[in-house]
Amino acid sequence: MATIEFKSAVGRVHFDGGLTEEGKLIRKSKTYRNISKNADPDGLYNALEQLAQLSALPFTGAEKVETSNVID
Repeated sequence: MATIEFKSAVGRVHFDGGLTEEGKLIRKSKTYRNISKNADPDGLYNALEQLAQLSALPFTGAEKVETSNVID
């Protein structure tokens, strides 16, 4: 029976980078590594939101991206 093993997680902060000449949204992001597997969702969001305030670009959202291995 196969199992899934946690490998790593990153937090990604998204910013509004303005518009292109064609009027399309430019989305920029910054990635922070070494996010804990058991990170509290509220705490993680608050931390990423605080880090986003260090940027001059407007904060649009955050996400946690996990990588796992499937093991037989």
